[in-house]
Amino acid sequence: MNPVVYLDNNATTRVDPAVFEAMRPFFVERYGNPSSMHAFGGSVAADLRRAREAVARLIGASPEEIVFTSGGTESNNTAVHAAIEAFPGRRHLVTSRVEHPAVKNVYERLARKGYRVTFVPVDGRGRLDRDVLLGQLGPDTALVSLMWANNETGVIFPIEEIAPLVRSRGILFHTDAVQAVGKIPVDVERAGVDFLSLSGHKIHGPKGVGVLYVRRGTSFAPLIVGGHQERGRRAGTENTAAIVGLGRAAELAREELASGAYDRVRLLRDRLEQGIRERIPNVLVNGDPAARLPNTLNVSFEYVEGEAILLMLNEHGICASSGSACTSGSLEPSHVLRAMGVPFTAAHGSIRFSLSRFTTDQEIDRVLEVLPPIIARLRELSPFWKKEAPACSREFQPV
Repeated sequence: MNPVVYLDNNATTRVDPAVFEAMRPFFVERYGNPSSMHAFGGSVAADLRRAREAVARLIGASPEEIVFTSGGTESNNTAVHAAIEAFPGRRHLVTSRVEHPAVKNVYERLARKGYRVTFVPVDGRGRLDRDVLLGQLGPDTALVSLMWANNETGVIFPIEEIAPLVRSRGILFHTDAVQAVGKIPVDVERAGVDFLSLSGHKIHGPKGVGVLYVRRGTSFAPLIVGGHQERGRRAGTENTAAIVGLGRAAELAREELASGAYDRVRLLRDRLEQGIRERIPNVLVNGDPAARLPNTLNVSFEYVEGEAILLMLNEHGICASSGSACTSGSLEPSHVLRAMGVPFTAAHGSIRFSLSRFTTDQEIDRVLEVLPPIIARLRELSPFWKKEAPACSREFQPV
């Protein structure tokens, strides 16, 4: 068996051992319900409070602005629901063409229900034109929802520039920051957003827990109704162990950002990118090199299938992705790459490598050893490559 080389951290991350240890007592020893009147349960409420404070510090919020959810998808859905409830007379919603399915599919469902939905385009590097977006807004617009960083390409949107301009027009602003939090500095106060979503399992915390930040004073209607938990904003008995784990993960993420840990990750990512370019011809690196997450590399290999690359990498114990884990199983090329205008012959052969602070130099070396012969072998088998190879010496130049 080959040792696992895990480069799919935008799909999920390993739980940090320190996070696991923080969670352990809440499964078998301190299992009380934090809403209980007795001390055994009530003492757990103090741990939830500390976790809430830790998450708030990570994103520059106040603890009372933090709502614990089951993850990024619920947080995104709740933010959109709250916005349309806040403005029942407004029927226009705005987002981008490259959003995660947890936003994209919600908007598409609302469009089928009669809402007017605008999907703002991006350019060939995945960049959003601020002026084009602002030109779509009007008195009927209830919400603008934009991801802080793209899960497939790592492209970072200028949220701190756009959000204040949107809110100055009396429109609510939500950002899906699931991929950004913990990798780059995120400050909700400086950004001026109304809602922000994050997820525990993207920052070395557990799965099944996330956060919706709700700016103080923002009109809010809960998506899940029932008990009094989360100050009436999200009903249901709290997932105590996971929330405590998320709090510990937030503490560690804040420490890692302060120490410059992701500067090392960026160097590893850049070494992987350079090594691929040097060893494999006809490669397109997708995304904006000037505004990209430090851990993400999305690369297209022309005239080969991404699924075949992944299967052959898997035989060597190397884990990567062809895009969002939430859209795996589809034979269609990524909607993100299609929106960017990546050539069809390259979009099908796109692989996302996403690193973490646990990634090592030896793992990068292993990928650079294994990947070139895989691509060479697949191109030998490709009738399209054999036909087009004489014309394939060009370098792609996205606009």
